[in-house]
Amino acid sequence: MRTHDWDAGTWRNRSACRDTDPELFFPIGATGTALDQISAARSICAQCTVTDECLEFALATNQEAGVWGGTTEEERRKLRKTWLADEQVAAG
Repeated sequence: MRTHDWDAGTWRNRSACRDTDPELFFPIGATGTALDQISAARSICAQCTVTDECLEFALATNQEAGVWGGTTEEERRKLRKTWLADEQVAAG
C-alpha cells in the first residue's frame, strides 16, 4: 500500500467544510431530515477544492460514517473494493 501524508495542514485547512458544523456531515438515518443533511453536505463538497483528498482519506482510513468527499457511506463501500485493488497494484 502507498504511504499517505494525512497531515491536517495539507488539505483539511483548505476544505470548504472547515467552518461548517460537523454534525451536518454525519446525518442519522437515511430518510427525511437525514436526506436533507446529505444534500446540504454534498452541496458544500461540490464547491470544495479538496474533495479528491477528502475521499481518498475516507477510503484509506475506512471512514464508515458520514459524508466524505461528496460520498455517502454506501457509495464509499462500493468504491472501497476498487480503491483497495488499485492501491495494491500501485504498491507493486
